[in-house]
Amino acid sequence: MRTPSVSRRSRGAVRFGAACVATAGLVTLAAATPAAADSDQLWIQAPYRSTVPKAADSGPQPPASTLALGLYHDNDTFTVTDGRLTVDVSGLAGVAEVTWPENCAPAGTTAVCTVPKVPSTYTEQLPLQVRAAAGAGVGATGRITYTAKAATTMPGGELTAAEGYETTITVGSGPDLVLDQPARVEGVRPGSTVPVPFSVVNRGNEPARGVKVTLYVTRGLDVGSVAPQCTAGPAGEDGPVRPVTKLECAFDTVVEPGGTFALPRPLNAVVARHALYERVDMGVAPGAGAEDLTPEDNGALVEIKAANTADFAVRGARVSGAAGRTVTADLTFRNRGPAWVANLGAGDPVARVDLVVPEGATVTGVPADCEARTLRGEWYDGTTGAPRYACNLPMWVAEKQTATFRFQLRIDTVVPRATGAVRLMPSYGDGTLSFDPDTANNTAALVLNPRA
Repeated sequence: MRTPSVSRRSRGAVRFGAACVATAGLVTLAAATPAAADSDQLWIQAPYRSTVPKAADSGPQPPASTLALGLYHDNDTFTVTDGRLTVDVSGLAGVAEVTWPENCAPAGTTAVCTVPKVPSTYTEQLPLQVRAAAGAGVGATGRITYTAKAATTMPGGELTAAEGYETTITVGSGPDLVLDQPARVEGVRPGSTVPVPFSVVNRGNEPARGVKVTLYVTRGLDVGSVAPQCTAGPAGEDGPVRPVTKLECAFDTVVEPGGTFALPRPLNAVVARHALYERVDMGVAPGAGAEDLTPEDNGALVEIKAANTADFAVRGARVSGAAGRTVTADLTFRNRGPAWVANLGAGDPVARVDLVVPEGATVTGVPADCEARTLRGEWYDGTTGAPRYACNLPMWVAEKQTATFRFQLRIDTVVPRATGAVRLMPSYGDGTLSFDPDTANNTAALVLNPRA
């Protein structure tokens, strides 16, 4: 059995805590390992498992659960069209029933669902509604299986998804808190106040006897104390600068099936002067030790992009020494602000410092977080002696923060004014830093024997 591909893999998303780990909110989609230039792969988007609430014996029924299905492919060099996802629900007999979306053509217990243009990044395309069958008891299980094909401009003309995609459907009983997914907010000015939507509905078949709320707020936002039922503290280790604040709240509100829950007062975030890429990760869970039927939809993420910039700068060095001597060169990074910069979703470095080694010298001591490269920037087999180095900055840097990369270089031959380039670059690729409008201080030089 193949575990379905539910999203492109992140390069190392930061996980703030158990309350939000089960949500899509904490994982920022990032490109998987790039496909070869002449190849592509078709993927099926489908949850590995889902729990639906038991049908009521009489009266109003729990709402249907939605399975977000769809197709996507790897290589955006090629155009992929005429996606055909075949969904087989014969394995749900006596367990659950489905309602097909408009772009699915059912025939008995299967349906062919069409995706006219298959994207290279997953977007929801086929919301399949599933509800427990009448008389199905708690613990009953069934499964949905999938196959898919699509047309492509790649040589060969067709892509076929690998076999083995399936979703296990289980009938359960309990509360099912669902947190609405707010839209991304962009272009807000530092100093302004941004409403943070927070709305919860219980789609289960039992009451939630209390609600636990967890919020993770990045340091460019201030949401205040939220409510008397909340306590605040650092998320993880608390250093000189706290990148994320965690708020934990416990409310004794009973949320009946079909009922809603909201915070005692609207949630608002004040945007700090140093704000740039900010986020509020939100998670909910039923109280009284109850388990949520589908914890996968218990979280949400609000991304807030401030109208701000960060001036990254790099300083090189000028050192001298005779042939055979080893010298020390400090390359210094500084964030001149006004904004801090964080990649807390993807976990990538905010940037890298790139060094081309000056002529006549050999690197014998390499700082931590620096990797050897060929002159073309490719992988170098070894640590010392490389012609180029890429030094990663942390995944977040505060305004006014500095970092020093100390290299040891042996001068093999004295070459007067031998110069190596020092550049600030994105963590991946060779472009520019989108948040940094001043590129004049993004380059510097490492000069050996400038007065020789």
